[in-house]
Amino acid sequence: MRNETVLIVDDEPQIRRAVRNALRDEVARILEAETGQQGIDLAAAERPALIVLDLGLPDRQGIDVCTEIRRWSNCPIVVLSARHSDLEKAALLDSGADDYITKPFSTLEFTARIRAHLRRAHPEEAAAESRIDLGHLMVDAGARKVLKDGEAVHLTPIEWDLLRAFLAQAGRTLTHRQLFHAVWGRAFGDPQQYLRVHVANLRRKIEQDALRPRLILTEPGVGYRFEIPA
Repeated sequence: MRNETVLIVDDEPQIRRAVRNALRDEVARILEAETGQQGIDLAAAERPALIVLDLGLPDRQGIDVCTEIRRWSNCPIVVLSARHSDLEKAALLDSGADDYITKPFSTLEFTARIRAHLRRAHPEEAAAESRIDLGHLMVDAGARKVLKDGEAVHLTPIEWDLLRAFLAQAGRTLTHRQLFHAVWGRAFGDPQQYLRVHVANLRRKIEQDALRPRLILTEPGVGYRFEIPA
């Protein structure tokens, strides 16, 4: 169990209960808020390590709560909502949310993604993981070296930039525009078209089965997420 606090902002008691039960053995303390304003106040007073935020709050929009908290806090914000719009997901992620999980959700996937965000929130842990063993794949970001089944893999500069962006935000859903900016450093062009080609090439080089990827997962209409196997 990590010695950290998680804040749940959701007006549905059954959802708060489900999240609380899922995280009971993962963190030391769980706080709950029923409204957006309560969530903002608790986030400011308690400085939680991570916030689980619902969109359909009774007093204000979840995206407004996210934007307000992001002004003064860098803690991961994981949005939990029954809404399915790809445009809405992308807007939330671009405005400061770290991930988007749709209700109803798998408890196993939810806890795995929460653990990934909590790890990423600790720079000292991220530094220790600059050399990552993924079973069939070993990545040494510092040495710019990738081994797949013991054999060296050559990555182009763009593929390296993509892989580094994924590893730096492992477990987090990155929108097409966020990845486009991280790799190409510009705001014009068609992010999806650029990324589709280079992500496909990277998958062919690092996945065991590029047609059934387990590392670089597609979030349809939104972007991609790099998942480190448990």
